[in-house]
Amino acid sequence: MLITAEQKNTRQSPRKVRLVVNVVRKVPLEQALKQLAVMEKRASLVVTKVIRQAIANAWHNHHIAFGDLTLKNITVNAGPVYKRWQAVSRGRAHSIYKRTSHIKVVLETKAADTPVAVKPAVSDTAVSKQPGPAIAPKKTAKNKPKQSTVTSQTQRAK
Repeated sequence: MLITAEQKNTRQSPRKVRLVVNVVRKVPLEQALKQLAVMEKRASLVVTKVIRQAIANAWHNHHIAFGDLTLKNITVNAGPVYKRWQAVSRGRAHSIYKRTSHIKVVLETKAADTPVAVKPAVSDTAVSKQPGPAIAPKKTAKNKPKQSTVTSQTQRAK
């Protein structure tokens, strides 16, 4: 079962948040939370918050305990960009882009809850021909040669 949590429009650039997310992407969930707690990046607070939100969603919505969860995926996408300007010399202005990001965390349960559907084996004896009405072969029309509609130039001239 997949459990998701998402934080949108976080006022931090996606590039800086991805630096934090790449550290904990392939790590067990408990160890990821420990690493984020000691990391000295501002994005680690936001990522920790979203992971804890996903854990709370798992417990509140599906009654799945923390020990039964694994970190499947964390994605960081770019959000809207706020465009500002700053005055510089000679009456000019330079643009400033205040980037935002969307952080999505996907957790899954450790044990597979859904059994795999198995097709029953079909033996040759089970598929025997049943007596029934005989099917006649289709009758096809014989191909007749088509008459040419194009006339020669001598006939057109007349």
